[in-house]
Amino acid sequence: MQTTIIGVAGGSASGKSTLVTKLKQTFIEEQVVTLCHDYYYKAHDNLPLEERAKLNYDHPDAFDTDMMIRDIRLLKEGKSIERPVYSFTEHNRMKQTVTVHPAKVIILDGILILENKELRELMDMKIFVDTDPDVRLGRRLLRDVQDRGRSIDSVMTQYFGTVKPMHDEFVEPSKRYANLIIPEGGFNNVALTLLIKNIRSLIEDE
Repeated sequence: MQTTIIGVAGGSASGKSTLVTKLKQTFIEEQVVTLCHDYYYKAHDNLPLEERAKLNYDHPDAFDTDMMIRDIRLLKEGKSIERPVYSFTEHNRMKQTVTVHPAKVIILDGILILENKELRELMDMKIFVDTDPDVRLGRRLLRDVQDRGRSIDSVMTQYFGTVKPMHDEFVEPSKRYANLIIPEGGFNNVALTLLIKNIRSLIEDE
């Protein structure tokens, strides 16, 4: 089975997840699986919660990208994997794993997936979701407070302490590696329609 790998990168709360969800719903017949870079945050069992909360989770070193690359290669070889599970409330990797089976289409999602050369080279299509910083901050604030139980102060401290500086240093520069840049991600219906046609032709050519 030929595998098409699509990478979706962009800033935090840019609309990546919305885009990935719509793509997965569209290509369900082609057996789609998604792998989020966030699943591969490194474990920090040796640190108490208070210390884990202070770590920089927006730097490339926060991720076990080598493990993600290994898992992608196994899926391409037709082998199932046990991907990790990460808790944003515990700021740590959980004991359980999730079984992921090989599929015709693998969609990768993460703020830094275009930053890593080895990971980029596994992708057949590289997409960058480009969204205004103010919009991203507003979405992130709502998400972290409502869905992750964070305080407004902690979200803002993290945003200006690590999220924005790391975005400027690593995420934004990785945009140059994209084959396609989509403003507003999954909220851009015109771009989404064109992207779906492009992916469909890529799959049918294999």
